[in-house]
Amino acid sequence: MTETIRLFAGDCTVEFEGERERTQRGYVVVVVKPDRTVLVHDADGYQPVAWLTRADELTTETEGDSFSIVARSGEQELRVVSEAPTGRREYPATGAGVPVGSCPDCGDALVRAGGEVTCLGCDAAYGLPAGATVLDEPCDDCGLPTMRVARGESFELCVDWQCDSLADAVADALDGRWDCPDCGEPLGVVSRGNRPFLGCEAYPDCETTFSIPAGEVVGKCPCGLPVFETATGRRCLDGTCDQYYESGVGTATGP
Repeated sequence: MTETIRLFAGDCTVEFEGERERTQRGYVVVVVKPDRTVLVHDADGYQPVAWLTRADELTTETEGDSFSIVARSGEQELRVVSEAPTGRREYPATGAGVPVGSCPDCGDALVRAGGEVTCLGCDAAYGLPAGATVLDEPCDDCGLPTMRVARGESFELCVDWQCDSLADAVADALDGRWDCPDCGEPLGVVSRGNRPFLGCEAYPDCETTFSIPAGEVVGKCPCGLPVFETATGRRCLDGTCDQYYESGVGTATGP
């Protein structure tokens, strides 16, 4: 469900109790956000003259054209009371993000905000794997955006894992490709949800597991496991591998 931003405007008395106690009056605009943040703006500058971020308690009362707003967080309290007829409106509000296409379900804009792709017009949301890059090309099957994600190799998949499974793609590419350093049995791709990792196929006798870094395989560690190129540099599949660190970063060769 789309949330709303509420706007209140008019001649108001603004009182703040807490670290910066003060009382003000003027023609102001009060913004009440869905996360219970209250911002009071006057005619000067971009900084609010009073605010309370993510209040623990928020109460708004209206009667005719008048209103009062009380926001509390710990020992701090922000109170805004209208002194004359005012204006009040509500507007739809969503998170803002980078446009990445159109929703095939409702036709509204899709945006990338943080770690997911969301639709501005409906409740559709698609979580992105770490390090994923959203591409310009839509999925041939469903019309959603596609993404590029690296887990040992680089894959181009639909952002909807039910349309294109990252776990299946990684399994096809990496299953059995390396051996367990503890017992010598193959490492197989296992997934929880759509999050693949490598686990020893001798489980439960051997419980060795490794998360798969967000990067491509560029070499081989002296321990026998692959070396990954990641956004923060090269590393062994085993992030605690002593042999890799003793051999010197960036000296691994040949896949």
